[in-house]
Amino acid sequence: MPNLQRSRRVENAKSSLIIIALVTLILIILSQMNFAFVGRYKHFYLQGTINTIVLAFFAVIFGVLLGVIISLMRISQSQVLKIVSASYVEFIRGTPLLVQLYIIYYGLPMIGIRFFDIRLPIIGTIPGDFIAGIVTLSINSAAYVSEIIRAGIQAVDKGQMEASRSLGLTYATSMRYVIFPQALKNILPALGNEFIVVIKESSIVSVIGIADLMYKADTVRTNTFQPFEPLIFAALIYFVLTFGLSKLLGLIEKRMKKSDSSS
Repeated sequence: MPNLQRSRRVENAKSSLIIIALVTLILIILSQMNFAFVGRYKHFYLQGTINTIVLAFFAVIFGVLLGVIISLMRISQSQVLKIVSASYVEFIRGTPLLVQLYIIYYGLPMIGIRFFDIRLPIIGTIPGDFIAGIVTLSINSAAYVSEIIRAGIQAVDKGQMEASRSLGLTYATSMRYVIFPQALKNILPALGNEFIVVIKESSIVSVIGIADLMYKADTVRTNTFQPFEPLIFAALIYFVLTFGLSKLLGLIEKRMKKSDSSS
């Protein structure tokens, strides 16, 4: 036992030294770079960050709504609905997001489906390109969310459904008031992780001219003739967003576990 504890302390010390060395190296590299452009172009990064968060937020909201429908189709008794939903999930998960974006942005207008600007009371005008990005990310996210929701529903004990049906509740009422609330507790951390994933994947919409964080970083690169530093600063912003969200989700998950143990 003493030898095991000693070896663990040695491994922890080695890991700490490696982390310290990496952080030191990164700080040395960053100190050699020129980040003077940040003060001049901070509004670029701020606007790009806001657009990225808004894009990811709406994509996850609509992705969850569509994912619920797809998950219910997959667990239904209809073979047709099962085949359609399974085909959707496999196709979306088996094709690159960039291809899906091009199909929706360039392909749909060719068959008469166009994305027009929408004006909302509080948010303001949402460009058609932005809507195309939201639709693409929502469709992509729904394929993954549907599997998360389906797993959460199937994790609920089957006796819950049988008990609610024996009390005279319909299938829809049982799913709404009995199964879904229990499944939501199980899948909430995974849905939060999906939001983090969408924030990172949303950078791909910059290729169609949406002014997200990545697009703004490319604009700064062009204006300053600095190919590297603007991307490093954008990466730091992405890291702050995703790391902060992951820690927040961790706190929520801990509180949920405490409430379950106390009850």
